[in-house]
Amino acid sequence: MIYPHNFEQKIGFNEIRALLHERCLSSLGREKVDNMAFTTDPHAINEWLEQIKEFRRILEEADNFPLQNFFDVRESVSRIRLEGTHLEEQELFDLRRSLGTIHLIVTFLQASTPQTTLSPTPHEAQKDAEDVQEKSTNKLYPALYKLTEGVTTFPQLIQHIDRILDKFGHIRDGASPELARIRQELSRTEGSISRTLYNILRNAQSEGLVEKDVTPTMRDGRLVIPVAPALKRRLHGIVHDESASGKTVFIEPTEVVEANNKIRELEADERREIIRILTDMAKLLRPHVKEILSSFGFLATIDFIRAKAETAKLMNAFEPVAVEYPHIDWIRAVHPLLQMSLQRQGKQVTPLDIMLTQEKRILIISGPNAGGKSVCLKTVGLLQYMLQCGLSVPVGDRSVMGVFQNIMIDIGDEQSIENDLSTYSSHLTNMKIMMRQADGNTLLLIDEFGTGTEPQIGGAIAESVLKQFCNKQAYGVITTHYQNLKHFADAHEGVVNGAMLYDRNEMRALFQLAIGQPGSSFAIEIARKTGIPEVVISDASEIVGSDYIQSDKYLQDIVRDKRYWEHKRQTIHQREKELEKTIAKYETDIADLTQSRKEIMQKAKEQAEELLRESNKKIENAICQIRENQAEKEETKRIREELNAFKGEISNIDATANDEKIARKIEQIQRRKERHEKRKKDKKAEKARQKEAAALTTARPTADASISVGDTVRIKGLSSVGTVETVDGNTATVIFGDIRTKMRTERLEHADTPREEPVRSARTSRITRETIEERQKGFRQDLDVRGMRGDEAIHAVQHFVDDAILVGMSRVRILHGKGNGILRQLIREYLSTVPNVTAYRDEHVQFGGAGITVIDF
Repeated sequence: MIYPHNFEQKIGFNEIRALLHERCLSSLGREKVDNMAFTTDPHAINEWLEQIKEFRRILEEADNFPLQNFFDVRESVSRIRLEGTHLEEQELFDLRRSLGTIHLIVTFLQASTPQTTLSPTPHEAQKDAEDVQEKSTNKLYPALYKLTEGVTTFPQLIQHIDRILDKFGHIRDGASPELARIRQELSRTEGSISRTLYNILRNAQSEGLVEKDVTPTMRDGRLVIPVAPALKRRLHGIVHDESASGKTVFIEPTEVVEANNKIRELEADERREIIRILTDMAKLLRPHVKEILSSFGFLATIDFIRAKAETAKLMNAFEPVAVEYPHIDWIRAVHPLLQMSLQRQGKQVTPLDIMLTQEKRILIISGPNAGGKSVCLKTVGLLQYMLQCGLSVPVGDRSVMGVFQNIMIDIGDEQSIENDLSTYSSHLTNMKIMMRQADGNTLLLIDEFGTGTEPQIGGAIAESVLKQFCNKQAYGVITTHYQNLKHFADAHEGVVNGAMLYDRNEMRALFQLAIGQPGSSFAIEIARKTGIPEVVISDASEIVGSDYIQSDKYLQDIVRDKRYWEHKRQTIHQREKELEKTIAKYETDIADLTQSRKEIMQKAKEQAEELLRESNKKIENAICQIRENQAEKEETKRIREELNAFKGEISNIDATANDEKIARKIEQIQRRKERHEKRKKDKKAEKARQKEAAALTTARPTADASISVGDTVRIKGLSSVGTVETVDGNTATVIFGDIRTKMRTERLEHADTPREEPVRSARTSRITRETIEERQKGFRQDLDVRGMRGDEAIHAVQHFVDDAILVGMSRVRILHGKGNGILRQLIREYLSTVPNVTAYRDEHVQFGGAGITVIDF
C-alpha cells in the first residue's frame, strides 16, 4: 500500500520517471516506464535489479549488442488481422528492421549461454532432465537470458520482406514480374517524352521562344517547358502552372500530352501492383500476428532495462540484494535529484548513514531548521520506493535494503479550502489512516510531527500517536522539534534519537545525520545570526527559563563532543587499517626479495660470463688481425693487458656483491657491445648509400628531351618501361609489354633501353599489366567537381580523362552542376582539345540534365 495518492509527487519520483523517459529509445520503452509500479515481491525486485546489473555489464563490455531500430509498429501489425488489409512500405520497413533487431538481441543473449556437454554419472542419469540441463548450462547473462524464453524470431519472414524491399525501404523492381514490366515501360515512356521535349525545346530556342539556358522541369508530375507569358500562345500546349512572380508559365506541349497521360496510367498501375504485393505480404504475416506482438513486448522490456541501466549510471547507483523482511541499513545514501542539482552547481551532496532494524524501528530526527531533516526524510522515501519499483539506488555497496508492504508519508502543507481542512486537520487525518493501516511491515515517514496547533497539546497528541505506532511494531522516520518526543525516544525500546549536526562556531548546517543523541534546534543562535536584537533574545530566554536554555546548551555540547570523538575514532581506525596494510605489504615484499635475490644474482653472473666469452672472441679476433697486419708487439701486449684487466673485473663479481655493483658492470659491458654493433651497422649503411648513388647516376633518364617514335619511355612515378609507337601532337601511343595505350606526352619520361634478360622484360610487362589492372579496379566512372575553382576542376578532369583512357573506358560522366555554367564551359573547352574524346553531351534530364557532362571515347 502506498499513501497518499500523490506519494510519487511528494518524494520526487515523477522526476525519476522523466529521467527514464529521456533515455528510452522508442515509445515501447516509454510505455513501460509509465506502467512501472511499486511491488512487494522481493524475488521480482531482485530479478529486475539483476537484469539492470547484467545490462550495465553489456554496455561496458560488449560493443556488438544491437541498440538500433526500435520501432513501435504494434498498431499497424494489429490492423492486418483483417483480411484484405496491408502495411504501407514504411510500416513494413520499420517492422522488418525491428524484427531484425529482436532476432539479433535473442541471438546475442542465447549465444552468451554456451552449452557444456557432460558425461552423467549413474547417479546423475536418474535425475530429472531439466536438472541435468540446468547443471550443464553456463549463462553469462542469466537474468536477461530468461527474457528470451518463449520469444519467437522470424528469420524467414525477414527474408520474404527483403525480397520485396530494398535497403532504403522501397519496393524492388523484381518484387514481381508485373511490377518489373510496368517500371520498364514507364522508364521507356519517360525517355521518349524527354527526347521529344528536348526536340521541341531546341526548336523553341532556335525560334527565340525560350531562353538558351532553359531546361525542362516538372509540374504536377508532368514534364513542362518554362515560357515567358507574352510568348505562351506561340507554343502549342497546356498551361499547367505559373511562377510566383508571374514572369514564367509552364506549358506542356501538345506532342507529349498523350505520353504524359500514359505515364499517369502506368503510375496508377504501379501503385495497384505495389498494393497487391503488400497485401500478399500481409497474408504471410497474418498467422504470426500474435507472436510478433509478443516479440515487440520483449523489445519494449529491453528498451526499458536499457533506460534503467543508463539512469543508474547517471546517478552512480548500485543494485543491492533486497532481503525479504523490513530492514534499512544504508551507508552513504544520497538523494539522486539533489545530487545532480548540486553537481551542476559544482557542489557535493553530503551522504547519509541510516539504520532501521527490528531493535530500533523508529528514528526521531531533531535539529535546526534548514538543517536537512526533510531531505533525510525524502531520501528514505524515494530510495525505498525506487528499490521496490525495480530501480538501482545510490547507496554504498555494503548497504542492506529490505522490503516493506506499506509506505505512508505525511509531509508538507495539505490544507484544503474545498474540503474545509486546516493544516493540522489534514495532519490528523493522515495520522488516523496511518494508525489504522500500520503494522510490522509498514514504513512511516512523518515531517514536523505534531505541528500546526498549540505546541503543548500538539506535542502530547504526537507522543500518544507515537505510542500507537510502537505498539503496532511499525518502522518510521519522524522529524520534530518537540522536547517531549526527544525524551520519548530515550524511555521506550525500539525508538532512537537522531540529530542533524550544526557547526556552532561557523553557524552553518553540516547536513550530517548522527544517530544516538537528540539534536538542538539552535533557535537562540540562529535568531542572533539573522540579526534579531539582543534585547529580544534575552527577553525570550527569560520567558522560556534558564533550565531550558541550559539543557539545550548541554545538548549542544554533547552533540559537539560526540562529533569530535567520533571523528577521532574514525581517524584512528583508518590509520590502524592503513598501518596493517603497510606492515603486510612490507612482509610480502621482504619475502619476495629474499626468494628472488639468489635467482637474480645467479642470472646476473650467467649474463656476465656470457658477455665475457663474447668479449674474449672479439679481442682474440682483434689480435689475429693485428698479427696479420704485422702490428708491433707492444700494441699486442697492451691489448692482452686490457683483456686480463677486463677478466679481473668480471671475476670480482661474486655472490657477496651487491645488486647495484652487478648492474653497473653488466651495463658497462652491454654499452661496449652496443657501440661495436652500431659501428658495424654504420659501415654497412654507408656502403649501401654509395652503391645506390652510383646506380642512380648511371640509370637517371633524360627528361628534358622530346618524345618521338621508337623512344623507350615510362609513366612518371611508375617503373614499367614501354616503347613509343606513334606520336600525334601531345598524345602518344605506347606499347607496354603486350598492352597498347594512349596518353599525354607530359605524363611520360625517357628511360634507358632495358638491358635485362627476356625474363626481366616479361616481368616488367607483367608489372605494367598488373598496374593497369589495379587502376581499373579502383577507377570510378563519375567525377564530382562541384564546388571547385576553375583551375582545380580542369586539373582534376585532366587526370580523370587520362586514367579513363589508360584503363580503356568507353564512357564516363563529370558532375559540375548548373549554376552559371562556367565550369561546364571550361570543361567542354578542354574536352574539345583531347583527341581521344569522340563526343560529349548533357546527361538525360531525369538524371541531371545540363548539370552533368557525358564523355564518349
